[in-house]
Amino acid sequence: MTDRQLRATIGLLALAGTALAAYLVFVHYSGRPVTCSFGGCETVHRSKYSEVLGVPVALLGLGAYVAILALSLWCSEAARAAGLAIALSGVLFGAYLLYAQVVVIEALCEWCLLSDALLSVIAALSLLRLLTKGAPAPPGVPARART
Repeated sequence: MTDRQLRATIGLLALAGTALAAYLVFVHYSGRPVTCSFGGCETVHRSKYSEVLGVPVALLGLGAYVAILALSLWCSEAARAAGLAIALSGVLFGAYLLYAQVVVIEALCEWCLLSDALLSVIAALSLLRLLTKGAPAPPGVPARART
């Protein structure tokens, strides 16, 4: 994949994550129940693990997804590194929250699981983006189409 393709894919996934997190932020502040297929979402969202120092985890996720989306617009080493750092931080924090859901809360939130999946794919693509550093396109592709 070219850097441009990786950036576009990461951007689309970050946009999906932004929509997901925005829904959860809306639910948090509106006081409405979380729409959930298998019933654990409300339990998770009412737990003490749904906030960090009074800040909703969904709001932290929203900030992370927006930052990743913004960084996907730039073709620079700093943007690659920052995007990967944010995505990996999200994956690690998500793993901690998954542990809390399974072991402590004993309930799973499908929205959280979807966010974990999105961040994991974004992290993998961000790592690929950093490692390939905009690898050249196949022969015959114009230079301007490579980034």
